[in-house]
Parts: sequence; C-alpha cells; structure tokens
Amino acid sequence: MYRMGMMIFPLLLSGCLSLDPAYQRPAAPVPTTWPANTSSAAGIPELVGWQQAIDNERLRNVVERALKSNRDLRKAIADIEAARAQYGEERATLFPTLNAGLDSTHSRTLDSGVSSTAEAQGSISSFELDLFGRNRSLARGYKELWLASEETTSSTRLTLIAETTTAWLTLAADKSNLQLTRETMRSAADTLRITQARLSAGVAAATDVSEAMTIYQSARASEASYRTLVLQDINALDLLVGDALPDELLPDALDTLPEQTVRLVPAGMSSAVLLRRPDVLEAEHNLKSVNASIGAARASFFPSLTLTASAGTASSSLSNLFSGGSKVWSFAPSLTLPLFTGGSNLAALHYAQAEKKGYIATYEKTIQTAFSEVADALARRATLNDQLDAQREYVAAAQRSQVLALNSYKSGVGDYLSVLTAQRTLWTAQLEWIALKQTDFNNRITLWQALGGGIG
Repeated sequence: MYRMGMMIFPLLLSGCLSLDPAYQRPAAPVPTTWPANTSSAAGIPELVGWQQAIDNERLRNVVERALKSNRDLRKAIADIEAARAQYGEERATLFPTLNAGLDSTHSRTLDSGVSSTAEAQGSISSFELDLFGRNRSLARGYKELWLASEETTSSTRLTLIAETTTAWLTLAADKSNLQLTRETMRSAADTLRITQARLSAGVAAATDVSEAMTIYQSARASEASYRTLVLQDINALDLLVGDALPDELLPDALDTLPEQTVRLVPAGMSSAVLLRRPDVLEAEHNLKSVNASIGAARASFFPSLTLTASAGTASSSLSNLFSGGSKVWSFAPSLTLPLFTGGSNLAALHYAQAEKKGYIATYEKTIQTAFSEVADALARRATLNDQLDAQREYVAAAQRSQVLALNSYKSGVGDYLSVLTAQRTLWTAQLEWIALKQTDFNNRITLWQALGGGIG
C-alpha cells in the first residue's frame, strides 16, 4: 500500500490555481450621510439587538415564541441545511474517492478441475485533478450560495420580529379604538337621554333628539367594527407566532403602553451601516458565487486530467492472500483537451459574465432600496414628535370645547348643533391620536429593521 500512498499524495497537492476574477466589492451608489434634517454626525454605532430594542416583557415573550414556531422561519432554516449539504457535495469532488475491495473466484473445468483466485485492492476511480481550479471555483460558488441562504434566514428573522411587533401593536391600537368607541357610545347615550328629557319638557326640538341619535348609532356601528378588528388582529398574531397565544400575553390598550415599549435606535450614523443588512450581505454572497462561476467557465477551456489507479495483492487462495500473494497495481491517466465544442464553452463564459453584471446591479439596487427605507423612516421620525405634540393639544382643546358646548346646551344658551359638532370633533381627534401613537411605535421598529437590526 506504500505505492498507493505515493500516488495519492501528489493528488492532494493539486488544484492550487484559480481562474476566478479578482473580487472587488462594488462601491455603494448612495451618499455617505442621510438627507438633511434626518440625521447628523458620523460613525457606525453597534445597533442593539431586538431584546434591547423591545422593552416590554409580554412583547418579548411573543417574539420569542414566533422565532421558535413560525413556519416561514423554519422553512428558511431548512434551506440553509440544504445549501450546506450542496456545498459539501460539491466540495467532495476536490478529493479522491478511495475504495477497498476483496474478490474471491472459484471455477471448475473438465481439464484442470477446480481453481481459485483471490484479490484485494485499493483503488481511485476517475479522479479529476483540479489543475485549473474548476472544481474549486464550483465549490466556492456553492459555499457563497450557502452563506447567502444564511443571510436570507437572517432577513426572514428580522422581518418576523418587525411583523410580530407591528401586529402586537396593531392589536393594542384596535383595543384602544374599541375602548374609545365604547366611551363615545356611552357619552352619546347620556346626551341622547338629556335631549329626550328636554324634548319632553318642551325646551328642545325633535331634531335635537334625531341628531343625538345619529352619533349614538354611529358609535354603536364603530364599536361592532372594532370588535371584529380585535378578533382578526388576534388571528393574525397567532399566525405569525405559529401557535395560539394565551390571553396574558396579549397587549392592553395602546395608550397604556409606555413610550419605551419600542426603543429608538441610536441617532447619528453613516450609511455604511447598510452594508451589514442581511439582504445586502445576501446580494453580495450571490455576486461572489457568480464570480466563482466565471472561474469555472474559464477553466473549461483548458485540458482536464483524470486518474484511475489501483494497487493490491492477488493469490490463488484466500488463505495466503496477504502472506504469499503477488503484488498487483495499475495506473491509467486520461488527458482531455477541448478542441471543438461548438461554442458551448465560450457561451457558458459569456453567460457567467453577463450574470455577474446582473448581480452587480442587484447588489447596488439592494443598497439603494435600503438607503431609501432608512431615509424615509428618518424623515418621518423628524416630524413625528411635533405632530404628536400638536395632536395632544388638539385633543385637549376638543375636550374643552365639548364640555363647554354641552354645558351651554344644558343651560339653554347654546344649540345642540354645537354639541354634536364638538362630540364628533373630539371623537375624530382621539382616533387620530391613537393612530399617531401607533405610527410612532411602528416607525421605531421600522427604523430598527431598516438599519439591519442588531446582534441577538
């Protein structure tokens, strides 16, 4: 077997040449800083993980359940395992396949009687020396696809965290809307009783009762609608989590949640942080994979050397095969030089080069999309606090107007149209306030996700 080892050793040293083009990351086609009035300062701080970005124990528990049970994430993890297996299968072609065999044959003829032969051997079957790095280029391509699938899973995980958080907050907002509508309905019912009493006393018109009835019935219809939305929100959340959530993990009304339920990411960072986004990393791994495909296509123009070898011992009897048998070996190299392929090799090279151009464009577009998403989130962030302050004051003013209008009507000074207008204005202002609070929370999680999330 010493001779067999001497044949294998040089094979393991082969394949050092690579025809892959030198890879250079394309320049990011976006500014290094965000648009004016959205962010300032430079540097790339470490983004916080989702456990630090979410400061609510119920919501953390819900997200953890989603990360364990969501079927889309399970599918993405299975894709990683498949890509890793494909890489392992392609990488195996870089090494010779060693086989061991033991054959024993017994035969009988009329002239010589019974004869026996036995043979033991180790062999290498059709191993291609990777002289020009073709197999290594293919293996590198599959490795990059495997790494790309890991980034796909990271992107799926990031999206799942954001979608689960958003769905949980949507449920909280609709619970607030339901609670507000029920309060409005009760207030409208009280006002309706007042107008009916004033009509009976002869100090109010029948139109006052009709107008009071309209806002009561409108609130009643909205209450039924929000009850439906709450149930649908729970169903949507259960689907994201992958299991039915217990009631104790469902949120309370949105207006009871503190501002830090979703924390703001650190402000002031350069756009270079986008290079760490999972979808950008995925696009780059795909680009590296097709870059390796160009190397494999180039190697197809050069000769390929395939080796078949065996070494062992043979004997006329199995009993003395290893003690008195004769040594046998064979070595059969095969050299193939592509002389004419009908242009298929050249077409394959042109195809790989064209694919690389497409993947460069995809990579650049992914960065541009990421930049746009962050810029949009920052632009919304820049005006959100002012809008929240204004809406808060608007609600307070509407509440005062309603109280004044109702007191004036009770005292016989004001008309009921003023009361009706004030009630509707207050209801609308409070609904807008809830929607704006939901927008604030959603913007925080969107900005965290657009920047690529953090570790953990």
